[in-house]
Amino acid sequence: MHLTLILLAIVISGLTRFLWWRSAEWSDRWQRTLIAFLLPPLLLLTTAVAVMCMGTQGQMLGLPAGWIGYLLALSFLATAIGLLLRLGWQGWRSLRHVHSYPVQSYPVLGQDIAIGHVVATSHLFAAQIGFWNSQLVVSQGLLDRLTPEQLEAVLTHERAHAYYRDTFWFFWMGWLRHFTVWLPNTEALWQELLLLRELRADRWAAQAIDPLLLAESLLLTVKETPLSAADFCAAFSAAAPLNRLEERIDALLLPSESAELDNRISLLGLWVALVPLLTVLFHQ
Repeated sequence: MHLTLILLAIVISGLTRFLWWRSAEWSDRWQRTLIAFLLPPLLLLTTAVAVMCMGTQGQMLGLPAGWIGYLLALSFLATAIGLLLRLGWQGWRSLRHVHSYPVQSYPVLGQDIAIGHVVATSHLFAAQIGFWNSQLVVSQGLLDRLTPEQLEAVLTHERAHAYYRDTFWFFWMGWLRHFTVWLPNTEALWQELLLLRELRADRWAAQAIDPLLLAESLLLTVKETPLSAADFCAAFSAAAPLNRLEERIDALLLPSESAELDNRISLLGLWVALVPLLTVLFHQ
């Protein structure tokens, strides 16, 4: 019975990812993408937990439990936990490295403000790094080569990432991505989520900054070779592929042509992930 549950969860997960398509409607773009991305790993996790709870003895609906499915579930959970520990260690180590950089103040539009941790490199780089309370990291090249207005635009965009706690949520989604990389469309969904995250931050920043100035700053920063970014890093120039860059620019310059992003996720779309836990009730 364990093998039947596991195979059923894999089939549903694969179909969910395979049947996903990029919606043209901005009103449900977040919804479709998040559900297609989150449902498969959550379903696989709850199935593995259900199998572990049922153990190797007894039966369910007349089918006996066994060791093969139990060991598969145990291996899957051990892999997922191992990946989580590794990513958490990498994030903690990166934060320690960030704290070694000096925190500087810099005159922006007539005010001395705390920029954040400054990296001594000529590249144009700005990012939030960390988890719930992320840290702003900027390059010395960004401070030296951008005008005060452009610098304010970049910093406002990064404040949007901090406002939405993007580094925290994308750390967990990055973990889900790592142990479901073998499912179809995983990378396409991940890139779509990264793009939607940047579009949301651009919109938030455009409420206080001229969208044309934001677009100009974006074009300047993406010409540079970006520093390495992880799942717990939200960088201003994250959209490197040309088509993603064009979409960000179009969304900034033509805001009236796209509706507001609905970044809320309906929990009803994820109820299927809880079904495997209910099967424990039928185990005897």
